Amino acid sequence: MSESPSSPPVLLIDRQSTHWVLTLNRPEKRNALSAELIEALLAAVQQARAEQPPLLVLQGAGASFSAGFDFTGYEDQSEGDLLLRFVRIETLLQEIAYGPFATLALAHGNNFGAGVDLFAACRHRYCAPGARFRMPGLKFGLALGTRRLAALVGERHAYALLETTSTFDDEHARSIGFIQGTAAQDAWPTLTRQVEDSTLSLPSASRQFLRDLTRDAGSRDGDMAALVASASAPGLKERIRAYREEGARK
Repeated sequence: MSESPSSPPVLLIDRQSTHWVLTLNRPEKRNALSAELIEALLAAVQQARAEQPPLLVLQGAGASFSAGFDFTGYEDQSEGDLLLRFVRIETLLQEIAYGPFATLALAHGNNFGAGVDLFAACRHRYCAPGARFRMPGLKFGLALGTRRLAALVGERHAYALLETTSTFDDEHARSIGFIQGTAAQDAWPTLTRQVEDSTLSLPSASRQFLRDLTRDAGSRDGDMAALVASASAPGLKERIRAYREEGARK
């Protein structure tokens, strides 16, 4: 469902010469990824690809970075509609992970599912003390961001996190390399400047070489194929319903 004409924009964009800040702006929904927010993020990232600011910063308004996929009204959508939304999310994650810019994600609060995948797609990842993360997608048979997570934290840690779908805190996140560190929210502007300075310490061409040679862009098609295969298996809505009912009982 799209926002009413009087609603604030779902994505705030602050364009500076050396960095852009994208702020997810659905605080009343804990920045859950609605179709509108996904498309707004994709449009912004594709514009950044064209204009190439050195650094792209992602953060969330309100109590958390992102609660993940917005399940509001999923019962009234077809499985094809839901599949398309998941495909658009994977497209967004790939645009961020393989874009021609450095990326910095700043998380706080409780973060789930596709919101955690969005955070993990960024090169530099910091969170406020007390932030928590959980990736329950495999509970309803969804393979999203699995390879990227394994590349970040190693196969053993990724397998454990995804098999148990357990919540992990900032301390565990740092111990396995999921984040580089913690910083209170009032320190985020300073942290952004530090990452910006580090990014700009290399010439533009060198930054591109570094990005190209330290990421596996060859896995993009395979990641999309895995996502489509998992989400297109018959019974997606029933799997989502069972997952949500299980969560409601806990």
